[in-house]
Amino acid sequence: MPRKKGPSEQEVLEIINNLQEEGILQSELWKRVSADSREGSRTILRLEKKGLIERRKELHDGRWTYRVLTRRKYSKIDSIVDIPCAFCDLQGRCGQSEVHNPSKCERLTKWLEAMTVPAATA
Repeated sequence: MPRKKGPSEQEVLEIINNLQEEGILQSELWKRVSADSREGSRTILRLEKKGLIERRKELHDGRWTYRVLTRRKYSKIDSIVDIPCAFCDLQGRCGQSEVHNPSKCERLTKWLEAMTVPAATA
């Protein structure tokens, strides 16, 4: 009788990445990939060792389990919609080796500073 192969890392990672910040409970993940906890845990540990995912201990229905989350952070369009470079009149003449330089741009610096202000004080 051939031994059943566990879920592929790519298959598991795709599910986790699609759920982004919400993550997924390990038990739910095993159901989605039709794996038992032993097979699934091996795959999860390999992905965790590679730094692609993280596990957070969580109490769910009175039992301790892990929520599996992606370590990949997705940008939202809101975070870049107001970037001054997009509509800058110097855009064609700006670059690291140009007179107008992103590292010395006052507009970009102000925008970046505003992005780092905590939401409670903004």
